Amino acid sequence: MKKNVALIILLSFLISCKSEKKKEFEKEVKIETFITDDFEIIKPIEDSKAVLILFGGFGEKAVDIKREFQVLDIAKKNQISLVLMNYSNKLWLEENDKKNLATLLQNTLEKHNLSHKDIYIGGFSSGGIVSLLISNYITGMKEFYIDPKGVFIADSPIDLLALYKASEINIKKNFSDVAVQESTWILQLFNKELGNPKDGISKYEKHAVFTSESNYTKNLSNLKNTKIRLYTEPDLNWWKVNRKTDFEQTNAYYIQKLSKSLHKLDFKDVTYITTKNKGYRANGDRHPHSWSIIDKENLFNWILNNN
Repeated sequence: MKKNVALIILLSFLISCKSEKKKEFEKEVKIETFITDDFEIIKPIEDSKAVLILFGGFGEKAVDIKREFQVLDIAKKNQISLVLMNYSNKLWLEENDKKNLATLLQNTLEKHNLSHKDIYIGGFSSGGIVSLLISNYITGMKEFYIDPKGVFIADSPIDLLALYKASEINIKKNFSDVAVQESTWILQLFNKELGNPKDGISKYEKHAVFTSESNYTKNLSNLKNTKIRLYTEPDLNWWKVNRKTDFEQTNAYYIQKLSKSLHKLDFKDVTYITTKNKGYRANGDRHPHSWSIIDKENLFNWILNNN
């Protein structure tokens, strides 16, 4: 009997010790926030395991990224610093845009003691375009030392020539008011800045991430050894019902073509990730063109574990 009592006491003591150790291990990570007109930084006070720079879709600011991606808690849990950019009104980057943005990012990371960390850059929609183009620029310029280890996009319109042609089709169909308004704006902007592609596509090739018609990928040439993830949700039924759009007009179609082209060019680590029924806006609306197609847990494992 005495032996049994002693054994129970010993087991209780060991369990208590394990419980205390677990509590100590799960100590809450304290964070600090810095807000400017250009960005919002949310970082652990003590140390960061990596840095994730995020660019929102067209017109999105840091507050919109937080609402639609809801990434703060998982970043805190994994001790990853977030840099949420207010830089969003771009479908391509001019050379001065690239230099100014790269300088802003490097100075920001240096100021907040993050420049020596593993850096990852990603974005949704047009933010993915910015992410790929700025990553390629930084990696190819010796004056910058913040080369990203990885870059990702979420359903980005990477082919500007294809976007032009899809916009023409949307206007002719005149099925969705939203699509017609957006397409009219795109055609006006592209005709003014890039010209009518009937007169030549060189400006489209120069500015786009990828031009499938000519298989032009030179704007990503510096990322051969960079980890790349291409997220998309090819929900053909949603696009057919809500926009009367064929698969060949969607971002998913050209993202798939880009993935195949990069693999043929022996890019080291390109992953094409398709999802199903994950695209929802923060207000609950079903939409395959959304931040939510990204599996956050898997993304952070990719960042931390290099897998």
